[in-house]
Amino acid sequence: MRRTAAVVFFGLAISALFITSAIFIVNAPLERVQGLIQKMMYYKVPLAWLLMLATLVCAGASLKNLFAPSIRADALAKASVEIGVLTGACVLITGCLWAKKAWGTWWVWDARLTTSLLLWVILLSYLLARAYGGPASEKLSAALGLFAGANVPLVYVSSTWWRTLHPTNQVVPSLNTPMRLALYSSLIPLLIICAILTAIAVAMIEASKRLDNLSLDIEDAEDVE
Repeated sequence: MRRTAAVVFFGLAISALFITSAIFIVNAPLERVQGLIQKMMYYKVPLAWLLMLATLVCAGASLKNLFAPSIRADALAKASVEIGVLTGACVLITGCLWAKKAWGTWWVWDARLTTSLLLWVILLSYLLARAYGGPASEKLSAALGLFAGANVPLVYVSSTWWRTLHPTNQVVPSLNTPMRLALYSSLIPLLIICAILTAIAVAMIEASKRLDNLSLDIEDAEDVE
């Protein structure tokens, strides 16, 4: 029943995302300077927010797992990183596409772009540590999760602290009503999709962890006999 409900909600979120693309984003007015390419913001900005949210969830779960280890906290941390890597890749790709049109180049070492890339690399390092870190992989990855969480505020304030080509954080509050509606109507479906994917990933990681523990218990029992 839960799986059926998850599939239904996932399908509805996907449908809503396409509806917002067809209605709100298309009908939003063109930005005077950048023109049509500016509409990429309605996906890029929500994905960047979800990247930072996933990273903060990972940091919180990693902190709990360091002081009070639990399968659920460990699974949530890893699942959040997987979502962060996915959304981060989308942010970087759309950022390159936007930069090519707006600045005439695929990449510049802009403060916001560079700190976002650094955050994505840390999250990717987390997954590599989990896969190849050996017996200490959980502790090592938890430390990387906390490091990634500490980098989130740096990403957020980078366009304010340093001279940068990237728009500042004041752009979103200054949007007119149709633009703001297009932005948040994209954010909600993407948030639902990421939440469902996170829940599914957590369940799978927990099941895999319990299966591994059960296999170890069986091996220990056989050794005793």
